[in-house]
Amino acid sequence: MKKHAVRIIIGCVLLLLFLLHGAGWLQLRLVQQLELWSYDHRLLRTMPTTVDDRIVIIDIDEKSLAEIGRWPWSRNQVARMVDLLFDRYQVAVVGFDVVFAEPDTSSGLRELEALARGALSKEAGFRKALAQSRGRLDYDRLLASRFKGRPVVLGYYFAGDTGGTSLKSGLLPSPVLEKNAFDSGVIHIPVKTGYGANIQILQKAAATAGHFNPDPDPDGVTRRVPMLQQYNGSYYESLSLAVLRAMFGYPEIMPGFPGGSGSMLEWLQVADLKLPVDSSASALIPYRGNQGSFPYISAADILKGRVSTETLEGAIILVGTTAPGLMDLRSTPVSAVYAGVEIHANMIAGMLDNSIRHAPTYARGAELASLLVGGGLLILLLPLLGPLWSLALTIGVVGLSGLINYLAWRSGLVLPLASQMTLFPILYAFNASYGFLVESRTKRQITGLFGQYVPPQIVQTMSKDPENFTMAAEAREMTVLFTDVVGFTSIAEKLTPKELATFMNEYLTAMTAIIYEHGGTVDKYIGDAIMAFWGAPLHDPDHALHAVQAALAMRKRMVSLQQEMTVQGFPEIKIGIGVNSGTMRVGNMGSSFRVAYTVMGDAVNLASRLEGLTRQYDTWVITGEATRGLINGYVWRELDLVRVKGKNEPVAIFEPCGEESLLDEQYKGDILTFNDMVIEYRKQHWDAAEALLEQLIACKPDRKLYQFYLKRVHQYLQEPPAADWDGVCTFTTK
Repeated sequence: MKKHAVRIIIGCVLLLLFLLHGAGWLQLRLVQQLELWSYDHRLLRTMPTTVDDRIVIIDIDEKSLAEIGRWPWSRNQVARMVDLLFDRYQVAVVGFDVVFAEPDTSSGLRELEALARGALSKEAGFRKALAQSRGRLDYDRLLASRFKGRPVVLGYYFAGDTGGTSLKSGLLPSPVLEKNAFDSGVIHIPVKTGYGANIQILQKAAATAGHFNPDPDPDGVTRRVPMLQQYNGSYYESLSLAVLRAMFGYPEIMPGFPGGSGSMLEWLQVADLKLPVDSSASALIPYRGNQGSFPYISAADILKGRVSTETLEGAIILVGTTAPGLMDLRSTPVSAVYAGVEIHANMIAGMLDNSIRHAPTYARGAELASLLVGGGLLILLLPLLGPLWSLALTIGVVGLSGLINYLAWRSGLVLPLASQMTLFPILYAFNASYGFLVESRTKRQITGLFGQYVPPQIVQTMSKDPENFTMAAEAREMTVLFTDVVGFTSIAEKLTPKELATFMNEYLTAMTAIIYEHGGTVDKYIGDAIMAFWGAPLHDPDHALHAVQAALAMRKRMVSLQQEMTVQGFPEIKIGIGVNSGTMRVGNMGSSFRVAYTVMGDAVNLASRLEGLTRQYDTWVITGEATRGLINGYVWRELDLVRVKGKNEPVAIFEPCGEESLLDEQYKGDILTFNDMVIEYRKQHWDAAEALLEQLIACKPDRKLYQFYLKRVHQYLQEPPAADWDGVCTFTTK
């Protein structure tokens, strides 16, 4: 033993590390990731892969959006769908995986009531007609009336963590458990500080509601659902649990502590069903298979009456969406892109079938015992055995641990596996190749991972002058840029998931390269959108110029990128870019669990609104007045004076056309003519403005911007604006 003391000591150190990891006192990232991977592997190999027609998903899909219109639909459409589901199709319960967060004003009732109080207040006939029509036009009250007396479960979400502040919107349902429900046991249910719930009239009419908060693991994959969330000292159930309780007549939830007082929470009892949970009241999702393990029916087919009554009779209905533009897609063990509504369907089916696997409280003890016995055996015997016997012993120990874990899995228990499957081969590899520098390799891996998450500018600055660098939040004058693909939803529906991934990777890589080339920092990717900023973390006195240069370079790159993508069979694309400058808050922001280096402020919000206006003004790039004022030597087209949603003060918007020295005289002349037209337009010199527009259209008849203004001028020629007209165009949408 003295001869092999060094190997035994190093082996004991390795074993100690894994024991500390198993006890929860040390986190080994690789083992954590392998544990998640091994769980996914076991799940994928044992899924039933059958279709469960007890639960049907009414899908707000691309077909529904095309036939019915953009989401959110007017509430009278939803009311009609609820009536059809219960009266015609005789469904058992309906759960909504959507939030009705704002009142529905699409009927025009508010405008009619305003007229009744104002200009038409003395018109008795109008007021009488309005009174007779109010019931039909109050869509929220109409939908609420369809909820009453029916097992309808609404969805909502919680936000914010302890110590933070969050927006509180809508009305929460009644809690299912009060604070003293867990006095006899140990729980770690997260405390939330905010929520986004349904408007009061709908929530009061519905039978109940459940939250649909995801609970992704560190790798971003959703493997479990928080069945309870804690808010203001009370506990609120998940959407899937609320739907299940609605099926059984709303029985009470009874927490289970098998060890009595002071033990960990192990399950939730609902009627005769026992739902296994961990101490945070989260349950593992019993995925049945790939997306489509439950019947999907387009919401349009329900509204159009194209579904047979036998298909839905007695079914549990979940209303959700798979449309890419509505952003209810999750990464799961079975698919990188998976409909969130089907996660709830899997949970309901698992609760009904008692097929939810359980990670018991003694799982950690079983892991530690396996590590001690198997690891100790290898540490003591491997130095004494030859190569073949060492290999045979390692295979035997690994095989026995795997067999025990497999038998537990088949019994519905989830025991840790990765720590043993990692430690035992490591001990063998270390003894077989003594001196292997495991720690050096680990350091290189960590360095590689660190470089993937931290922008290169921050790493370089910290290494050169760490004392003068801070990521704490501060106020700076900066420039922010937003860009996204015009009509991305229609593009996405034409591509397969693999093609969409290739398309997005090529597009985002090309645009990001330009941002980095011009000294910008990518804040985040939001689907097909990119948010970037200039002026932090490094101070940049020319932040506005660099941002505009990047925007123009992105527009130019899109021409060649479009040709490359067309060769690959991708559809033609166009992007919109919004740029704005101003004082912003920049630094590390987030929660105690996750932070991001980002920017916030009104100037940031305005940049996002400007990006959306590119569709209206038929241009690639729009900047705010603040950005225009910081840049010299460029030619600008003044597009308009607008009031965007969320801001009361109007702002002038501009299109950067390029450096003055690089533009030809004819092009600069066209821009000057357009700017003169805008001056005449604001002076209400409609004939002069029309003449200038006709001159511009004669040169470029296909420019939609000119037609856009010409239509305005013709309207004002026929119906002049009010005396207090200020030339501002107001936009009420984002």
